[in-house]
Amino acid sequence: MQTGILLAFAAYFAFACGDAATKALGDGLPIFEIGFFMSLFAFIPAAFTKPPQDRWRDVFVPSRPFLLALRVLFGVVGMMSAVVAFTTLPLAEAYALIFLLPIFVTVFSALFLKETIGWRRWSAVLVGLAGVLLVVRPGFQTILPGHFAAISCAICGAGTVIVLRIIGPTERRVTLIGAVLVGAVLANGVLMIPTFADPTPHLWLLAFGGLCVGLGQTGLVFATRLATASAVAPVQYSQIVWAAVLGALFFGEFPDAIAYAGMALIATSGLFTFIRERKKTRWWQRTPLIRNR
Repeated sequence: MQTGILLAFAAYFAFACGDAATKALGDGLPIFEIGFFMSLFAFIPAAFTKPPQDRWRDVFVPSRPFLLALRVLFGVVGMMSAVVAFTTLPLAEAYALIFLLPIFVTVFSALFLKETIGWRRWSAVLVGLAGVLLVVRPGFQTILPGHFAAISCAICGAGTVIVLRIIGPTERRVTLIGAVLVGAVLANGVLMIPTFADPTPHLWLLAFGGLCVGLGQTGLVFATRLATASAVAPVQYSQIVWAAVLGALFFGEFPDAIAYAGMALIATSGLFTFIRERKKTRWWQRTPLIRNR
Protein backbone atom coordinates (compact mmCIF):
# COMPACT_ATOMS: atom_id res chain seq x y z
CA MET A 1 0.00 0.00 0.00
CA GLN A 2 2.70 2.52 1.01
CA THR A 3 4.78 1.70 -2.06
CA GLY A 4 1.75 2.34 -4.27
CA ILE A 5 1.06 5.73 -2.68
CA LEU A 6 4.73 6.76 -2.97
CA LEU A 7 4.65 5.71 -6.61
CA ALA A 8 1.53 7.83 -7.08
CA PHE A 9 3.34 10.88 -5.63
CA ALA A 10 6.17 10.25 -8.11
CA ALA A 11 3.67 9.86 -10.96
CA TYR A 12 1.93 13.15 -10.21
CA PHE A 13 5.32 14.85 -9.86
CA ALA A 14 6.14 13.56 -13.35
CA PHE A 15 2.83 14.99 -14.62
CA ALA A 16 3.70 18.36 -13.03
CA CYS A 17 7.13 18.33 -14.71
CA GLY A 18 5.45 17.61 -18.04
CA ASP A 19 3.05 20.50 -17.49
CA ALA A 20 5.97 22.78 -16.57
CA ALA A 21 7.68 21.78 -19.83
CA THR A 22 4.47 22.70 -21.66
CA LYS A 23 4.57 26.13 -20.06
CA ALA A 24 8.22 26.59 -21.01
CA LEU A 25 7.36 25.79 -24.64
CA GLY A 26 4.56 28.35 -24.77
CA ASP A 27 6.60 31.15 -26.34
CA GLY A 28 8.50 28.91 -28.75
CA LEU A 29 5.93 26.77 -30.57
CA PRO A 30 2.25 26.91 -31.57
CA ILE A 31 -0.17 25.19 -29.20
CA PHE A 32 -1.18 22.34 -31.50
CA GLU A 33 2.44 21.53 -32.31
CA ILE A 34 3.22 21.24 -28.61
CA GLY A 35 0.26 18.90 -28.19
CA PHE A 36 1.30 16.77 -31.18
CA PHE A 37 4.90 16.14 -30.19
CA MET A 38 4.21 15.69 -26.48
CA SER A 39 1.46 13.14 -27.22
CA LEU A 40 3.83 11.37 -29.59
CA PHE A 41 6.62 11.09 -27.01
CA ALA A 42 4.11 10.10 -24.30
CA PHE A 43 3.44 6.90 -26.27
CA ILE A 44 6.86 5.51 -25.37
CA PRO A 45 6.52 4.95 -21.59
CA ALA A 46 2.72 4.60 -21.81
CA ALA A 47 3.30 1.49 -23.95
CA PHE A 48 4.43 -0.32 -20.79
CA THR A 49 0.92 -0.02 -19.30
CA LYS A 50 -0.41 -2.56 -21.80
CA PRO A 51 -1.36 -5.81 -20.03
CA PRO A 52 0.12 -8.94 -21.69
CA GLN A 53 -3.33 -10.25 -22.64
CA ASP A 54 -4.23 -7.10 -24.58
CA ARG A 55 -3.23 -6.44 -28.19
CA TRP A 56 -2.40 -3.11 -29.79
CA ARG A 57 -5.17 -3.51 -32.32
CA ASP A 58 -7.60 -3.56 -29.36
CA VAL A 59 -7.19 0.23 -29.32
CA PHE A 60 -9.34 0.29 -32.44
CA VAL A 61 -11.82 -2.41 -31.34
CA PRO A 62 -13.89 -0.84 -28.55
CA SER A 63 -16.89 -2.50 -26.98
CA ARG A 64 -18.89 0.74 -27.05
CA PRO A 65 -17.59 2.86 -29.94
CA PHE A 66 -19.80 5.93 -29.42
CA LEU A 67 -18.92 6.33 -25.75
CA LEU A 68 -15.23 5.69 -26.44
CA ALA A 69 -15.37 8.39 -29.13
CA LEU A 70 -16.88 10.71 -26.53
CA ARG A 71 -14.09 9.82 -24.10
CA VAL A 72 -11.52 10.59 -26.84
CA LEU A 73 -13.22 13.92 -27.61
CA PHE A 74 -13.15 14.93 -23.94
CA GLY A 75 -9.54 13.79 -23.62
CA VAL A 76 -8.26 15.60 -26.71
CA VAL A 77 -10.11 18.86 -26.03
CA GLY A 78 -9.01 18.66 -22.40
CA MET A 79 -5.36 18.25 -23.44
CA MET A 80 -5.58 21.20 -25.83
CA SER A 81 -7.24 23.32 -23.15
CA ALA A 82 -4.52 22.36 -20.68
CA VAL A 83 -1.80 23.51 -23.09
CA VAL A 84 -3.52 26.91 -23.43
CA ALA A 85 -3.95 27.17 -19.65
CA PHE A 86 -0.37 26.24 -18.76
CA THR A 87 1.17 28.52 -21.40
CA THR A 88 -0.84 31.60 -20.36
CA LEU A 89 -1.34 31.26 -16.58
CA PRO A 90 0.91 30.68 -13.57
CA LEU A 91 1.21 26.93 -13.00
CA ALA A 92 -0.43 26.92 -9.56
CA GLU A 93 -3.30 29.09 -10.77
CA ALA A 94 -3.94 26.82 -13.75
CA TYR A 95 -3.98 23.76 -11.49
CA ALA A 96 -6.34 25.43 -9.04
CA LEU A 97 -8.94 25.95 -11.78
CA ILE A 98 -8.40 22.53 -13.34
CA PHE A 99 -9.03 20.98 -9.93
CA LEU A 100 -12.61 22.18 -10.17
CA LEU A 101 -13.05 18.80 -11.88
CA PRO A 102 -14.70 17.03 -8.88
CA ILE A 103 -17.23 19.86 -8.62
CA PHE A 104 -18.22 19.40 -12.26
CA VAL A 105 -18.41 15.64 -11.67
CA THR A 106 -20.96 16.32 -8.93
CA VAL A 107 -23.03 18.57 -11.19
CA PHE A 108 -22.85 16.16 -14.15
CA SER A 109 -23.74 13.21 -11.92
CA ALA A 110 -26.94 15.00 -10.94
CA LEU A 111 -27.77 16.07 -14.51
CA PHE A 112 -26.85 12.99 -16.54
CA LEU A 113 -26.69 10.04 -14.13
CA LYS A 114 -29.66 11.27 -12.04
CA GLU A 115 -27.75 10.73 -8.82
CA THR A 116 -29.12 12.26 -5.65
CA ILE A 117 -26.73 14.95 -4.47
CA GLY A 118 -26.99 15.89 -0.78
CA TRP A 119 -26.53 19.30 0.73
CA ARG A 120 -22.96 18.52 1.78
CA ARG A 121 -21.79 17.99 -1.78
CA TRP A 122 -23.69 21.07 -3.00
CA SER A 123 -22.00 23.02 -0.18
CA ALA A 124 -18.64 21.79 -1.44
CA VAL A 125 -19.56 23.11 -4.89
CA LEU A 126 -20.22 26.56 -3.42
CA VAL A 127 -16.94 26.47 -1.49
CA GLY A 128 -15.09 25.59 -4.68
CA LEU A 129 -16.74 28.44 -6.57
CA ALA A 130 -15.75 30.82 -3.77
CA GLY A 131 -12.18 29.61 -4.20
CA VAL A 132 -12.37 30.38 -7.93
CA LEU A 133 -13.45 33.94 -7.18
CA LEU A 134 -10.43 34.38 -4.91
CA VAL A 135 -8.05 32.98 -7.53
CA VAL A 136 -9.45 34.81 -10.55
CA ARG A 137 -10.86 37.94 -8.82
CA PRO A 138 -12.98 39.16 -11.74
CA GLY A 139 -13.00 42.94 -11.92
CA PHE A 140 -9.69 43.22 -10.03
CA GLN A 141 -7.37 41.51 -12.50
CA THR A 142 -7.42 40.69 -16.20
CA ILE A 143 -9.40 37.61 -17.22
CA LEU A 144 -7.21 35.71 -19.67
CA PRO A 145 -8.08 33.01 -22.24
CA GLY A 146 -6.12 30.67 -20.00
CA HIS A 147 -8.74 30.99 -17.25
CA PHE A 148 -11.46 29.79 -19.62
CA ALA A 149 -9.13 27.09 -20.97
CA ALA A 150 -8.43 25.77 -17.46
CA ILE A 151 -12.15 25.60 -16.69
CA SER A 152 -12.71 23.90 -20.06
CA CYS A 153 -10.06 21.35 -19.07
CA ALA A 154 -11.90 20.71 -15.78
CA ILE A 155 -15.21 20.26 -17.61
CA CYS A 156 -13.64 17.83 -20.09
CA GLY A 157 -12.05 15.93 -17.21
CA ALA A 158 -15.41 15.64 -15.49
CA GLY A 159 -16.98 14.44 -18.73
CA THR A 160 -14.25 11.82 -18.95
CA VAL A 161 -15.01 10.59 -15.42
CA ILE A 162 -18.72 10.26 -16.23
CA VAL A 163 -17.97 8.28 -19.41
CA LEU A 164 -15.41 6.09 -17.64
CA ARG A 165 -17.97 5.19 -15.01
CA ILE A 166 -20.03 3.67 -17.80
CA ILE A 167 -17.38 2.06 -20.02
CA GLY A 168 -14.53 1.54 -17.53
CA PRO A 169 -15.59 -1.98 -16.52
CA THR A 170 -16.02 -3.17 -20.14
CA GLU A 171 -13.21 -1.53 -22.12
CA ARG A 172 -9.59 -2.66 -22.02
CA ARG A 173 -7.07 -0.29 -20.44
CA VAL A 174 -5.03 -0.25 -23.66
CA THR A 175 -8.15 0.99 -25.44
CA LEU A 176 -8.93 3.72 -22.92
CA ILE A 177 -5.39 5.11 -22.88
CA GLY A 178 -4.26 4.35 -26.42
CA ALA A 179 -7.34 5.78 -28.12
CA VAL A 180 -6.85 9.18 -26.48
CA LEU A 181 -3.16 9.35 -27.37
CA VAL A 182 -3.92 8.36 -30.98
CA GLY A 183 -6.72 10.94 -31.09
CA ALA A 184 -4.44 13.64 -29.66
CA VAL A 185 -1.69 12.91 -32.19
CA LEU A 186 -4.10 12.93 -35.15
CA ALA A 187 -6.09 16.01 -34.09
CA ASN A 188 -3.06 18.09 -33.18
CA GLY A 189 -1.19 16.83 -36.24
CA VAL A 190 -3.88 18.15 -38.57
CA LEU A 191 -4.45 21.42 -36.71
CA MET A 192 -0.75 22.27 -36.48
CA ILE A 193 -0.21 22.24 -40.26
CA PRO A 194 -1.17 25.91 -40.98
CA THR A 195 1.17 27.30 -38.28
CA PHE A 196 3.91 24.64 -38.33
CA ALA A 197 7.27 25.87 -37.05
CA ASP A 198 10.64 24.12 -36.93
CA PRO A 199 10.58 22.15 -33.64
CA THR A 200 14.29 21.26 -33.69
CA PRO A 201 15.45 23.89 -31.15
CA HIS A 202 12.76 22.72 -28.72
CA LEU A 203 12.90 18.99 -29.43
CA TRP A 204 14.64 18.11 -26.16
CA LEU A 205 11.99 19.93 -24.13
CA LEU A 206 9.18 18.33 -26.15
CA ALA A 207 10.75 14.91 -25.53
CA PHE A 208 11.21 15.64 -21.83
CA GLY A 209 7.62 16.86 -21.40
CA GLY A 210 6.10 14.00 -23.37
CA LEU A 211 8.15 11.37 -21.58
CA CYS A 212 7.17 12.88 -18.21
CA VAL A 213 3.48 12.64 -19.10
CA GLY A 214 3.93 9.06 -20.29
CA LEU A 215 5.93 8.15 -17.19
CA GLY A 216 3.23 9.72 -15.02
CA GLN A 217 0.58 7.57 -16.66
CA THR A 218 2.74 4.47 -16.36
CA GLY A 219 3.45 5.19 -12.69
CA LEU A 220 -0.23 5.75 -12.00
CA VAL A 221 -1.16 2.40 -13.53
CA PHE A 222 1.42 0.54 -11.46
CA ALA A 223 0.49 2.53 -8.34
CA THR A 224 -3.06 1.25 -8.57
CA ARG A 225 -1.74 -2.29 -8.75
CA LEU A 226 0.02 -1.82 -5.41
CA ALA A 227 -2.62 0.31 -3.64
CA THR A 228 -6.34 0.84 -4.01
CA ALA A 229 -7.44 3.56 -6.42
CA SER A 230 -9.36 5.20 -3.57
CA ALA A 231 -6.04 5.67 -1.73
CA VAL A 232 -4.16 6.83 -4.82
CA ALA A 233 -6.66 9.33 -6.26
CA PRO A 234 -6.37 12.07 -3.57
CA VAL A 235 -2.61 12.19 -4.17
CA GLN A 236 -3.33 14.17 -7.36
CA TYR A 237 -3.75 17.29 -5.21
CA SER A 238 -0.01 17.18 -4.56
CA GLN A 239 0.31 18.70 -8.04
CA ILE A 240 -0.71 22.08 -6.64
CA VAL A 241 2.34 21.91 -4.35
CA TRP A 242 4.60 20.78 -7.19
CA ALA A 243 3.20 23.56 -9.38
CA ALA A 244 3.91 26.21 -6.74
CA VAL A 245 7.48 24.95 -6.31
CA LEU A 246 8.22 24.59 -10.04
CA GLY A 247 6.55 27.91 -10.81
CA ALA A 248 8.69 29.70 -8.24
CA LEU A 249 11.96 27.98 -9.22
CA PHE A 250 11.75 28.19 -13.01
CA PHE A 251 9.22 30.90 -13.87
CA GLY A 252 9.44 33.36 -10.97
CA GLU A 253 5.76 32.87 -10.13
CA PHE A 254 4.69 33.79 -6.61
CA PRO A 255 0.88 33.86 -6.11
CA ASP A 256 -0.29 36.25 -3.42
CA ALA A 257 -1.97 35.25 -0.16
CA ILE A 258 -5.49 35.70 -1.57
CA ALA A 259 -4.72 33.35 -4.48
CA TYR A 260 -3.27 30.76 -2.09
CA ALA A 261 -6.43 31.01 0.02
CA GLY A 262 -8.53 30.38 -3.09
CA MET A 263 -6.40 27.39 -4.04
CA ALA A 264 -6.82 25.98 -0.53
CA LEU A 265 -10.61 26.33 -0.78
CA ILE A 266 -10.69 24.62 -4.18
CA ALA A 267 -8.47 21.77 -2.96
CA THR A 268 -10.56 21.32 0.20
CA SER A 269 -13.76 21.34 -1.83
CA GLY A 270 -12.33 18.82 -4.29
CA LEU A 271 -11.09 16.45 -1.60
CA PHE A 272 -14.39 16.59 0.26
CA THR A 273 -16.29 15.99 -2.97
CA PHE A 274 -14.05 13.04 -3.77
CA ILE A 275 -14.69 11.47 -0.35
CA ARG A 276 -18.45 11.91 -0.71
CA GLU A 277 -18.39 10.58 -4.28
CA ARG A 278 -16.42 7.57 -3.10
CA LYS A 279 -19.02 6.75 -0.45
CA LYS A 280 -21.99 7.37 -2.72
CA THR A 281 -20.94 5.82 -6.04
CA ARG A 282 -18.00 3.47 -5.32
CA TRP A 283 -16.66 4.59 -8.70
CA TRP A 284 -13.10 3.58 -7.84
CA GLN A 285 -14.10 -0.08 -7.94
CA ARG A 286 -15.60 0.27 -11.42
CA THR A 287 -13.33 2.74 -13.19
CA PRO A 288 -9.65 2.46 -14.15
CA LEU A 289 -7.69 5.28 -12.53
CA ILE A 290 -6.08 7.21 -15.37
CA ARG A 291 -5.33 10.87 -15.82
CA ASN A 292 -8.58 12.44 -16.88
CA ARG A 293 -7.10 14.96 -19.28
